[in-house]
Amino acid sequence: MNHKKKLPVSNRRFWIERISKTSLRALHIIGIVGSGGGIIFNLELSLWLNYWIIAITSGVLLMSWEIIRDWRWLIQLKGVLTLFKIILLGFFIQISQCYSELIIFIILLSVIVSHGPAGLRHYSIVHRKVIQSKKEIKG
Repeated sequence: MNHKKKLPVSNRRFWIERISKTSLRALHIIGIVGSGGGIIFNLELSLWLNYWIIAITSGVLLMSWEIIRDWRWLIQLKGVLTLFKIILLGFFIQISQCYSELIIFIILLSVIVSHGPAGLRHYSIVHRKVIQSKKEIKG
């Protein structure tokens, strides 16, 4: 059996990854706040479209980061709930009278995913237990 020995992440790499992920999260929050406000207050699309683009782009990058880092993110509740939020975003096309309610619910799910206890976020729906992620970089 060939076991690869995992080398610890260098201090420099850790900080680069940490600052990069934190910056992406900051952009994501700015995008959500701007587009969410536009949606909730029924503002003209041109006033919040750039925020929507920032939110979607940063969200895709953050999700890709997690999947590349450890594919098991997809079966942990934090990944499953994120995919559920994407499905809910798809309902914007069909349920135009509930935009505000949808965006508020998606934001509430985001808080649970980001700030819920580790035992909830790391719970695997496949394994039916908490599984720890590899190479976790907070941010």
